[in-house]
Amino acid sequence: MLVGARHPGATVGAVEKEYRSEVSSLIAELASAAAAEKGITFEEAMEDRLCAYSRAVAHFPTAVKEFKWRNGWFYSISEKAIADGKPDPCPLHTVWLKELKVV
Repeated sequence: MLVGARHPGATVGAVEKEYRSEVSSLIAELASAAAAEKGITFEEAMEDRLCAYSRAVAHFPTAVKEFKWRNGWFYSISEKAIADGKPDPCPLHTVWLKELKVV
């Protein structure tokens, strides 16, 4: 959704197809932050599974919505790290949220 919001009018399917490198970068960043935060390891091929799901809902419009339950959790990890004087574990996510004036 965040990648699509950066490209007005893009559907979920168009994002997966046309902006895959952005999607890949964001998935890797958020998965790494989530794994570190929760002390978990994700199974391999997560990106492929998420992109397959995107193709299943390809016609959905994109938007940053339900911030608290979606992007907000990741942004809170960033805020906590920055407050502790550590680097932002989700710098791309943070930059894109700011670019869209969500935060």
